Amino acid sequence: MFYFAIVIFMITYLGIVTEKIPRTYAALAGGMVMIFAGYVTQEDAIRHYIDFNTLGLLAGMMAMIGVIRQSGVFEAMAIWAVKITRGRPKILLALLSVITAVTSSLFDAVTAVLLLAPMCISLARRLEIEPYPFLIMGILISNIGGTALMVGNPPNVMIGSATGLSFNAFFYNLAPCVVLTMVSIVPILIYMYRNELNVKRPMSPRSLQALHPGSEIKDMRLLKQSAVVMTLTILGFIFHHHLGLESAAIAMAGATVLLIITKTDVKKAMSFIHWETLFFFLGLFILVGGIEEAGVISALAQHVLTLTDGDLFLSSGLLIWLAAMASAFVDNIPFTATMIPLISHMQQIMGSQTDFLWWSLALGACFGGNGTIIGASPNLLIVAMAEKEGYSISFLKYMKIGFPLTVLSVAIAHLYVMVRYFMF
Repeated sequence: MFYFAIVIFMITYLGIVTEKIPRTYAALAGGMVMIFAGYVTQEDAIRHYIDFNTLGLLAGMMAMIGVIRQSGVFEAMAIWAVKITRGRPKILLALLSVITAVTSSLFDAVTAVLLLAPMCISLARRLEIEPYPFLIMGILISNIGGTALMVGNPPNVMIGSATGLSFNAFFYNLAPCVVLTMVSIVPILIYMYRNELNVKRPMSPRSLQALHPGSEIKDMRLLKQSAVVMTLTILGFIFHHHLGLESAAIAMAGATVLLIITKTDVKKAMSFIHWETLFFFLGLFILVGGIEEAGVISALAQHVLTLTDGDLFLSSGLLIWLAAMASAFVDNIPFTATMIPLISHMQQIMGSQTDFLWWSLALGACFGGNGTIIGASPNLLIVAMAEKEGYSISFLKYMKIGFPLTVLSVAIAHLYVMVRYFMF
């Protein structure tokens, strides 16, 4: 039964990779086979494995972004970015990288890409270049940037909740590594896309001067309403732990208020939500739940501890790489959930001065999500939003760029942990 669960997972994954059938169908089929094979019951799937907080957060933010974009604000932001960088795509990509990283760390990576992806597409159209460099950047940097603070990525939230490590501790231990990684990754990404980032017709000074961001605003009243609701929603994300609310409740409340005050038609509101993405997540949650119930993830984690024989240096390094590879091909949430009690047990045995194991887990799980398009929520969201605008990012097309850069970022994280916690 253990190996049959692996077979189901591998066949489903093959269907997603080859894209012979839509990936949403492949994920749903894999999840249903896990249920029919008895690895996970429908009740367990609903209670334990389908993350309704993630689905609610995505649905709420999608609805909000759908309303907000009707004001023309994303086009206005695109023109502002073009103007400030003088229409030079390489500098523009670097600027957007910084904005994406800061937004992802302060709020969360999902919110960041939902806000920035429409702007990236609008920018590319304005400059008459392909949007792929900006979209791939959005995936990579949202996951890397979200690692800097406790609220940016789900593994950080889980670790913070389980350990009581402070918000400042996450910043102090993880932010330096995030900065180092960005400084390394962004120039390489620009070099890899150097041909695509060449503008056919550079903008003249007169053309740049003629650009007016405000002229793109189609509905100022809608923009003001959206700004107020979005500000309150973001504040809700920042303080949701103190309010005793999940992020999904904040997002859904914000979407509901915005839809009501703007008097948006219900059918139109529903069209803003990428249902195929939500159902893909649903199938994936059940699929991963099946291999977790079969003991695959737990066996993998236990094997790591056996291999290292309690050696902290080896445990930390192997933990980073295992978390990264598991996050790239499965999902970082169940792996993190499995590793938390194991690391807690190691701390009890070895003493309290082993917090670097938590930072190793966080860096590996968050950075590893960049490995494939199913590694993390922002990846799938950007792919879905791009497809809706007519730009296809296949599994292999992304992996050709994303996976090597993921390996590099994880290597930087590994080196950072070794130097900071073992050499000094």
